[in-house]
Amino acid sequence: MILLWACALILVPASAVAQNLGVNWGTIASHPLDPKTVVNMLKDNGIKKVKLFDADSITLNSLAGTDIDVMVGIPNLHLQDLSVKYSSAQAWVRKYQCASLGNEPFLTSYNGTYTNSAFPAMKNILKALNEAGVGKDIKVSTPLNGDVYMTPTYKPLDVIFRGDIADLMGQICEFLQENDVPFIVNIYPFFNLYQNPGFPKEYAFFDNNNSSDFDDDGVKYHNVLHANIDTLVAALKTAKTPDLPIIVGEVGWPTDGNVYATKQNAQRFYNGLLQKMASNDRTPLRPKKNPDVYMFSLFDEDFKSIDPVMFERHWGILSFDGQPKFPMDLSGKGQNKSLVGGKDVPYLEKQWCVHKKDVSDQNNLAVKVEWACNNTDCTTIVPGASCSVMGLDVNASVAFNMF
Repeated sequence: MILLWACALILVPASAVAQNLGVNWGTIASHPLDPKTVVNMLKDNGIKKVKLFDADSITLNSLAGTDIDVMVGIPNLHLQDLSVKYSSAQAWVRKYQCASLGNEPFLTSYNGTYTNSAFPAMKNILKALNEAGVGKDIKVSTPLNGDVYMTPTYKPLDVIFRGDIADLMGQICEFLQENDVPFIVNIYPFFNLYQNPGFPKEYAFFDNNNSSDFDDDGVKYHNVLHANIDTLVAALKTAKTPDLPIIVGEVGWPTDGNVYATKQNAQRFYNGLLQKMASNDRTPLRPKKNPDVYMFSLFDEDFKSIDPVMFERHWGILSFDGQPKFPMDLSGKGQNKSLVGGKDVPYLEKQWCVHKKDVSDQNNLAVKVEWACNNTDCTTIVPGASCSVMGLDVNASVAFNMF
């Protein structure tokens, strides 16, 4: 079953999947794996839900005929056209039959670029789906960042939708409820730690022995993910849609590019997340059902922008070649087992070039390293990253071998 997103998100009903677990599959890479290899790897690991960020035909064809449920996204850059041209929405539906609209279109960093187009685009796509006779089977939503709501006291029950989009969020929540569509939110505990120097590190994880509990008028939270989900639950109540289903569209932990972005921390985070899901440890305000959760992301993506942060290229639970980075038990039982990696991946001949220290012209070495890093992925040698203390000459070797 295939779900197309139009960066407002179009969902197709999914079959029951253990742990309600899925994964985001991004492809912003210099050497993306063959989609057939990726699909086989998803099946080998028992992953039956995947979220895509665009409607690449080769990727979609590789998923056709499998039992993998797919959310397919329409990128933000199409929202304006879809919002004002109904014919464009009709063309998308004729071509793809389903869509999810945008990805985090209301981020504050976008400065309102998509504020006026995301919701009209959602309504146009739904209208086109209804016209095609599939509107009841294919749903339209949009993945939103957790910054659409806020709580000045950090207490979930004090939440409000962000002032500049409060009325719009009320309309979107009503639209989702009327059409029986989940609210999709992207939540990143890593950013709480990265952006706030005083944030208690243990509260970002799940195995903190209650050492960093947060008390919201008698309701105790043992980790920031559950607190964030319940903050959204409280916001939905203020929007008069208290029972709206929730999907966590993205959650994960990067493995390089920052002092907190390590494989050890990522393994700890995922182990805790998966065990919480397997044990049905639910949030205080949603005690009956865990939300579906999509891990971010399947692979490292070395062509992603590093503006403003260097770790954006290293969110994968697998390296760029589809190999596991650390042990990970998707069953949530905490077993020391690895994911099944990509099979029959073609590699170039192994070689490593070393910077020659005795070359006479060393004056512009730093400039040359910077030039190479502007054209490749040098995340590992930035301050705080995994290879950040090796010195300029070794950095030169790394940079030009990556280049």
